[in-house]
Amino acid sequence: MDIPTAALQQQHADTETRATLVQRARNLQPLLAKNALQTEKDRRVAEGNIQALAEAGIFRTMVPRRYGGHQGSVRTHLEVTAAVAEACGSTAWVVALTNVCAWFTGLFGERAQDEVFGANPDARVSGVFSPSTQVQRVDGGLKASGKWFWSSGCLHADWAMLGLLETDASGAVKGQYLALMPMSELSIEDTWFTAGMKGTGSNCVVAQDVFVPEHRLLPLMPAVQSEYPTPFKDEAAYRAAFIPVAALILVGAQLGMSRAALAHVIEKAGQRSIAYTSFKKQSDSVSFQIQVSKAAMLIDTAHLHAFRAADDIDAAALRGEVLDYVTRARVRADTGYVAQHASEAINLLMTAHGAGSFADASPMQRIWRDANTAARHAIVLQPVGEELYGKALLGVENTVTPLV
Repeated sequence: MDIPTAALQQQHADTETRATLVQRARNLQPLLAKNALQTEKDRRVAEGNIQALAEAGIFRTMVPRRYGGHQGSVRTHLEVTAAVAEACGSTAWVVALTNVCAWFTGLFGERAQDEVFGANPDARVSGVFSPSTQVQRVDGGLKASGKWFWSSGCLHADWAMLGLLETDASGAVKGQYLALMPMSELSIEDTWFTAGMKGTGSNCVVAQDVFVPEHRLLPLMPAVQSEYPTPFKDEAAYRAAFIPVAALILVGAQLGMSRAALAHVIEKAGQRSIAYTSFKKQSDSVSFQIQVSKAAMLIDTAHLHAFRAADDIDAAALRGEVLDYVTRARVRADTGYVAQHASEAINLLMTAHGAGSFADASPMQRIWRDANTAARHAIVLQPVGEELYGKALLGVENTVTPLV
């Protein structure tokens, strides 16, 4: 099926936007890198990073153009996130999650979008899919209470998008939703103490009898089938497949961190010796050369899978087609595959670079911790993605999860 002319125009605009935003992210890399240690120490992204990224329009990457956003594609999201991650993995993770929550918000009806972005085009949204069952049906909507772990970006957000599970008196599920709630009606518990991605501030969001009107509820299961309330059906970006988008955006940071690790090891190779050998420079060692080559190939493979998946999602959205089930399942597998290969590359580079990689002063140890932590996100887990894809290829019933 041919891509309509209007969609091609959107694609062209997105390509130009991508180049602009990636360059802006690269221009901020010295600042982000300078603040990386402070971000980790404070367990939250440095405020200077947030302000600079906001001024550069990075947080508007996936906000609809109707509100002054860039309405970016999944490919643009990945490339912008990766550029930020070359300087700071935690900052990139917050950028990634904030931007995808802007995309989720663009799936809601017009009234909800207006309340978020119409009132403030620079509004930032954090999100957690896992649902609370402390939900009561009331006139005009739902009243919700509960705790949601782990809400990346909540410390810098104006709104939260939180999962809700509505049940009847017998406990049977009546509906599952993503609910938009103002952060002013919520509280945050300081719970994020981790080995990696320390600076993301992915704390616990708490609600106590917060009223959510019907128009700020997105039915989750129809959304999984690409059925969205937004009336702006001509906006190709908001026709993309729900779970493939939600999964794939989690590996943009992995791409950037792996590139940063490779660049660092190559840069230092002519300055570092290999202890207890005759090599005055690592770069003279054939075994070192092979390790660097293998790492580079793993990183290339990660990029090829990530960009193929993103381009498949974006192309289907441009054509106005619902992405087929097998491809959706493959994107889940692609996501884990990208994280695995990026992590393997970083692990190999840690060995090649030497024990100095683990010094507090080395950016390598932070990249290593951040990448390996991010790779364990539940939606990213490779065995789950591979099982889903295998079942889809073989026509075997999926009894694992409806999130495909």
